[in-house]
Amino acid sequence: MAAAGKKEFLKDEIKHIDIASFDSTPIIEAMDKMSFTARDLARASKIYDRMLSEKDCAVFLSLAGSTSAGGCMQLYADLVKNNMVDAIVATGASIVDMDFFEALGFKHYRGTPNVDDRLLRDCYVDRIYDTYIDEEQLQACDHTTEKIADSLEAKPYSSREFISEMGKYLVKNSKKKNSLVQAAYEQGVPIFCPAFSDSSAGFGLVLHQWKHPDKHLSIDSVKDFRELTMIKMSAPTSGLLMIGGGVPKNFVQDTVVCAEVLGKEVPMHKYAVQITVADVRDGACSSSTLKEASSWGKVDTGYEQMVYAEATSVLPLLASYAYHKGSWKNRTRHRYADMYKK
Repeated sequence: MAAAGKKEFLKDEIKHIDIASFDSTPIIEAMDKMSFTARDLARASKIYDRMLSEKDCAVFLSLAGSTSAGGCMQLYADLVKNNMVDAIVATGASIVDMDFFEALGFKHYRGTPNVDDRLLRDCYVDRIYDTYIDEEQLQACDHTTEKIADSLEAKPYSSREFISEMGKYLVKNSKKKNSLVQAAYEQGVPIFCPAFSDSSAGFGLVLHQWKHPDKHLSIDSVKDFRELTMIKMSAPTSGLLMIGGGVPKNFVQDTVVCAEVLGKEVPMHKYAVQITVADVRDGACSSSTLKEASSWGKVDTGYEQMVYAEATSVLPLLASYAYHKGSWKNRTRHRYADMYKK
């Protein structure tokens, strides 16, 4: 009964959008003459393009939420492949449960929120609003991260180091071409997950430590912070493209303050775009505006734009605009991941 039901739930695959397949430039230019969110999106798109056109500007992408599972997975990989992103700060779920998961050959499926979730549980199907995932396949992902951990020297690693090992694993074992984890590994783009254990990788690492109680690896989040701040200190200027909020948003903004604590004077992030649906009135950090971040010395207010929209509805337009404007073609590929090999 459950097996038959699972097959019905997992039949319509999520198709990831291809920003090169359409040119949103005319739409964005038209929106620039409009008002409300349309004009905000147009300005945000132009700020992102400006980041890409400025010499030696380090572009940080921060990811929170489930846009990867919702159809933006190829978009993020294409930003990396086309030198439109220099470093990534993300939730563990975005990197492991979604991207690495699909790189192993698994899929996300279109579903509906109007469903009996007890029936989904009986079928071992997990739900992200209207998107379905096979729980058994997620557990296979858990065991793959355990396998990678078992193959490494028992010592503390930053999440960046461990994700790099995941990328190396995919070079030989990937079942899919457009993986963000593999593309970042190959292009020298470091990925940081400051709350790495809050993901499928967390289960795999617990399995690893459980089976090797006296000799195992661990994730050093302080090392993550230091390594990320090193990028900020090495870049003459920087820009942020932030999807959602959460820990990634604050983590990447805090590099300015961390550098100051270390006795290094660095400029605030010169450019910043955030796409979010969070309400500012509760005072939560994830909903704090970019202007508020300026009061903390994190983000300059010259080129900042909040876009209040669900990201899958506007991010493809912004990314396609920047892609077709072509400023990325003249950028130096920074390969910040290589700095840690010295």
